Amino acid sequence: MLGFKKKDSASGASSTDPAKAPPGSTTGAGPGGTKGHATPSRREAEDARKNQLKIPKDPKAAKKAARQRDQEERSRARQGMKNGEERYLPARDRGPARAFVRDFVDGRITLAEFFIFIAIAVLALGFIKNQFIQSWVSIGFFAVTALIVVDTVVLLVQLSLRAKKEFAEATDRKGLLLYATLRTLQLRRLRLPPPRVRRGGAPKV
Repeated sequence: MLGFKKKDSASGASSTDPAKAPPGSTTGAGPGGTKGHATPSRREAEDARKNQLKIPKDPKAAKKAARQRDQEERSRARQGMKNGEERYLPARDRGPARAFVRDFVDGRITLAEFFIFIAIAVLALGFIKNQFIQSWVSIGFFAVTALIVVDTVVLLVQLSLRAKKEFAEATDRKGLLLYATLRTLQLRRLRLPPPRVRRGGAPKV
């Protein structure tokens, strides 16, 4: 009898009720050996630690860090735009059709890109108080302007024919002629995105 009572008391002590366990105490592993709470992964723990390091608690330091991040992002965007990376380009410069137009224009020598120098020269010569010189300057200016118009029209006609072959959809060709005209008026070294073909080079399709 005593032996049976000791055995019963021992078995009762070993089988504890999990519901009666004191709060904060760690219970045994459940089915499959998992704990009672979710354990964060190593990557989540590292990300949380990095976030705590990146965001300073001091408001002034946090603002300074935010400004530094913005400057770095703008610097990456400018460099990406100079490199011609698609994701950093403005919406007006994105797409294969716009890239084709840029290559088509950049591969040619156009008179329109020198228009600014011609206008400055005409303005400077206009200060000369000589009727004969001013008359010839006016004639020369109108003659050069006419040459620029003819040269630009020829370029646009050739571009339109090439674009129809490369891009069958009319929606892809929308606004290309105006886009090309504006690019011809810019100096080659000041064009953005910068040229990726040399003078006389063929467009990259």
